[in-house]
Amino acid sequence: MNSNKEMPKHEIIRCERCETPFECKANSFTKCQCSTVQLTINEVQYVSELYEGCLCANCLLILQQEYRESMGLV
Repeated sequence: MNSNKEMPKHEIIRCERCETPFECKANSFTKCQCSTVQLTINEVQYVSELYEGCLCANCLLILQQEYRESMGLV
């Protein structure tokens, strides 16, 4: 059977925080949308204490800002 729809190469998952669906590229991390957000080690720890699964880039940016505000960095 020929299909006009292309199947995604990576898994479609939902952001654990906002439920927005996105294509997870964990096996191609540098091409994944989350790699566009550069987190410090402390920011990564902060996020990992709140969530276990993948988050979309937008939520990562929000949590990064939240962390920075809580630390008085902005």
